[in-house]
Amino acid sequence: MASTANSPYHNEYQRAINAPEPFWQQQAAKLNWYKMPRSILQQQDAHHYQWFSDGVLNTAYLALDTHIEQGRGEQTALIYDSPVTNSKQQFSYRELRNEVAQFAGVLKALGVSKGDRVVIYMPMIPQAAIAMLAVARLGAVHSVVFGGFSAHELAMRIDDAKPKVVVSASCGIEISKLIAYKPLLDDAISKAEHKPQHCIIYQRPQLLATMQSGRDLDWHQAMAAAESAPCVPVKATDPLYVLYTSGTTGKPKGVVRDNGGHAAALNYSMQAVYNAKPGDVFWAASDVGWVVGHSYIVYGPLIAGCTSILYEGKPVFTPDAGAFWRVCAEYKVNILFAAPTAFRAIRKEDPDAALQRYDLSALRAVFVAGERLDPATYQWVAEKLQKPVIDHWWQTETGWPIAANPAGLELMNAKPGSATVPVPGFNVQILDDSGKVLRANEQGFIAIALPLPPGCLTTIWGNDERFIAGYLDSFPGYYASGDGGYIDEDGYLFVMGRTDDVINVAGHRLSTGEMEQIVANHPAIAECCVIGIHEAIKGQQPLALVLLKNGVEIDETILEAELVAMVRQEIGALACFKKAIVVKRLPKTRSGKILRKLLRQIADGSEYSVPSTIDDPASIAEIAQLMTSKGLVNQP
Repeated sequence: MASTANSPYHNEYQRAINAPEPFWQQQAAKLNWYKMPRSILQQQDAHHYQWFSDGVLNTAYLALDTHIEQGRGEQTALIYDSPVTNSKQQFSYRELRNEVAQFAGVLKALGVSKGDRVVIYMPMIPQAAIAMLAVARLGAVHSVVFGGFSAHELAMRIDDAKPKVVVSASCGIEISKLIAYKPLLDDAISKAEHKPQHCIIYQRPQLLATMQSGRDLDWHQAMAAAESAPCVPVKATDPLYVLYTSGTTGKPKGVVRDNGGHAAALNYSMQAVYNAKPGDVFWAASDVGWVVGHSYIVYGPLIAGCTSILYEGKPVFTPDAGAFWRVCAEYKVNILFAAPTAFRAIRKEDPDAALQRYDLSALRAVFVAGERLDPATYQWVAEKLQKPVIDHWWQTETGWPIAANPAGLELMNAKPGSATVPVPGFNVQILDDSGKVLRANEQGFIAIALPLPPGCLTTIWGNDERFIAGYLDSFPGYYASGDGGYIDEDGYLFVMGRTDDVINVAGHRLSTGEMEQIVANHPAIAECCVIGIHEAIKGQQPLALVLLKNGVEIDETILEAELVAMVRQEIGALACFKKAIVVKRLPKTRSGKILRKLLRQIADGSEYSVPSTIDDPASIAEIAQLMTSKGLVNQP
């Protein structure tokens, strides 16, 4: 059931859309500014808007110092839990502030000042968050690169951001192996045209790195010699960080996030979306290399006065499929946020979710984002945990949720497959090819009317033309999300996948996301992916790649027939769904997204390159060989 007129959500949403300036002025007033903004929203031109342009603040001050001044310095700010090293550590707000101020002093002594860039290339250890906050404390700009990215990818980011300093660690630790970061960093710097002046290396005992004299500094030694640095006031519109996301050209796009809008939006989202209160234990099971880690491991929870968990481990095999439940029970987690792929992995290893030995009474809600939450996974998590499972949808570019079940305003009835309703501030519309707004239940392009709310990207680092061409030119007056979907008669948003995941079968536009939803409901299937492959008569036909649950044995011919019947019943014969193959694993990025475009390229027989973001490169060769053996690869 949708929110009704005059309900808390409806009233809030209308205020944010109809009167954005007083609405966001009220949200900004909840922050501890050095200079409170008077100018709330300014339009610079047809494409650019500024929030809080005359405000002055410091994001690290909001995340740490403010809470100490309010008498909560001894509250736990950050919990580090690392099953891969069998180590744990906790920092109070005061302890974390002191570490951050000290490392800011290290950077300051190396000449880092307001506006300078610092690249952070680190594993999931507290020093990664400390480095981010220290850069913010100086008014400088950090760019976190996912630890273990290839030297080539790191070199591209170094050349684009042009950092004065790179902060790294000697190694990252996976389930069964060490990843030496320092050789990758050295190789990246040798490849890059821009040469950072210094590298600061956190030596981990599992693997010590070889240091380069004159350029490299040891973290511990530098900290011991440094003086703590104060917060540097910056304008709300000054950049806080650059975060690179994949681009269609192969050259990564540096999403720019400002300080003021970001702080106001994250603080609002912690209350309105996640229903988080100061002192709550908030766990985003992600990585600081991704936007979730920026928004909801480091900045959002700390600005809101929560205790944040930084977890160096996996949902399974560290040591088992109960890892998430162990962390939730041990630290009395109130809010858990993870990607659907994490729960699918747990479900595959432990279909019955043996939870008896874990006390999850503190857990109030589970939030899921990062990829489409298929109804089968939603239902499994909801059934096993008996907690609200809240699907929500957002992007690296927006930095916080576009659509969600807004737990802090009004918890609505969930509709499996839907991210529920647009979050206040996001004027979401469904458009056709010409930019016309479509009616309820009509599928089209998901777009957001300008101005975007605070906290969203302001440009692409060093390439505003790419920002305009990539996001704003398709539909004048709108931000094009790149996703397709529809809004139903109750106002619920259904995100059906990237717009290039829509296939055309004999003139019928069909969503592969809808087919995945049906296929995933089969009791034998743990996970699936549907792509469009070439078909001589109809143009395209769907192909399902399916992963079986552990211990399930079923004849592939029988399984395929059952899936064909299920899709035919739900969508109809027009779907032309006739093919399904069983695979051992699906190719994914390290953040858990299935590489559907790469699978389409394999099926099309076109040239492809394996992206650096892939978690398991061997899976590509396996699938390419399997698809070729079954005659599913188009011969160009």
